[in-house]
Amino acid sequence: MADPATRAAASAKPPASRGGPFAWMRTNLFATPFDAALTVLLLAALAWLVPKASGWLFVDAVWGRQPLEACDAVRGQGACWAVVWEKFRFMMFGVYPFDEQWRPALAILVLTGLLVVSAFRAFWNKRLALIWTAGIALTFWLMGGGLGLTPVRAEQWGGLPVTLILAIFGIAFAFPLGVLLALGRRSQLPLVRAFCVVYIEVIRGVPLITVLFMASVMFALFMPEGMRIEQLLRAQIAIILFVAAYLAEAVRGGLQAVPKGQYEAAEALGLPYWKSMGLIVLPQALRISIPPIVNSFISLFKDTSLVVIIGIYDFAYAVKKSVETDFAWKKYFIEAFLFSIVIYWIYCFAMSKYSQKLERDFARGHHR
Repeated sequence: MADPATRAAASAKPPASRGGPFAWMRTNLFATPFDAALTVLLLAALAWLVPKASGWLFVDAVWGRQPLEACDAVRGQGACWAVVWEKFRFMMFGVYPFDEQWRPALAILVLTGLLVVSAFRAFWNKRLALIWTAGIALTFWLMGGGLGLTPVRAEQWGGLPVTLILAIFGIAFAFPLGVLLALGRRSQLPLVRAFCVVYIEVIRGVPLITVLFMASVMFALFMPEGMRIEQLLRAQIAIILFVAAYLAEAVRGGLQAVPKGQYEAAEALGLPYWKSMGLIVLPQALRISIPPIVNSFISLFKDTSLVVIIGIYDFAYAVKKSVETDFAWKKYFIEAFLFSIVIYWIYCFAMSKYSQKLERDFARGHHR
């Protein structure tokens, strides 16, 4: 004969299902009366907004290369994507000579290719340094000319290639500098540690606009008479120095999170400082620091638009000027800026998704 506990368990109702769409909705959307009210309110807002937005963005929009009159006919009802076709070359390449714009187009492919190749772990060896060296040389040859190509001054560069150059090369050169600063801040040598602390805190204490202004105006005052450095190069150096300070703090957080036993194990093996850092400590620290490092990369990609204050035609500024200087198309500036948002989003979203994949891969290898 079963005992009372067994009979109670047998007569109890089965637990509610924890799987399926209804269980997910009950847990995530209608868990409390407040959650249910908020969910209903948001669904009502989406039901009102989505048809209107999709109608303006897609259904009633003017697509392809169309005359201005076609956009004027649907103004207020549909978007005018014809403005993107009309101003596409100015948006993408700024004031770069018209007949030579195939060169910045190739430079965009080269720079994007560098990002794609760097994402594959199979290239994380000496080959990657060679690929980057060749990519940098090819980019500046295409943009600047010489050796068979018509020379184009850096003042004429603009649009998306400039944004990619500032962001990608800023990331590439700021990363090793940031790692060295992070190691220097934890160094046992007082002078090295003091220099790194002062550098990081000073740079982090000022906005990027100030650093760009200093590089553009003040730096030229300290140059020898007759010596001149291109505005774009000065902005690139300022961005590298600025981002390195933030990356240093991200890496330092990773170094502090590495268990002390790992440092002691490296010492027990008799490894010298640089080998213990390079083979044992830094790989773990960088794996831990992936989220803040990628966050710095994404922020830098968007912050490159600040170079407009020193007169550099980046992508955002080229988009603005492309419609601002044409009175007939000026009224469709919203569509132009939406196009620029899509371009920025593609690059930032790709970086974000890749960082998530990298985190999962490293976590899988760590738990194996």
